[in-house]
Amino acid sequence: MSDTTQSEPFGVAAQITRGVQRFMLQAGLVSLTEVILPDGHRADIMALDKKGQITIVEVKSSLADFRSDQKWHAYKDFCDLLFFAVADGFPDEVIPAECGLLRADAYQAIILRAPTASPPLAASRRKSLVTRFGRLAAQRLQLLNDPGCSGILRDLPNPVN
Repeated sequence: MSDTTQSEPFGVAAQITRGVQRFMLQAGLVSLTEVILPDGHRADIMALDKKGQITIVEVKSSLADFRSDQKWHAYKDFCDLLFFAVADGFPDEVIPAECGLLRADAYQAIILRAPTASPPLAASRRKSLVTRFGRLAAQRLQLLNDPGCSGILRDLPNPVN
């Protein structure tokens, strides 16, 4: 995707994640990584648009990674759109037809296939997920601004993640 020759300081999954997050931001969505969902599964990327539509992206760095992890089925209950993001060379045909497909590198992503339409989330679930997203973003910003508060956040009775 990118014609840059500089070496990357991180692995394939991190490169894909960065490219997808840049793509999402350019498309008007804000995103977080490693979001723990109410059922305990961890979404690689969760994105939110200005209307409150929730997109989850499952990053797959290799075919072995895809085959070893089938937790993505559970994600459908927590998003409006579900995508897989892969690097060049990944065999696209293994990605389930109902899921969207993004091709990404460390700098950008493109949509190869849109996901099929799914029923809208219940209003109460959407509210809960959007609140969770906002609280997680605020906690991460607070930790960035004051790393010393990590012990306080860890001891809260209802931490977000």
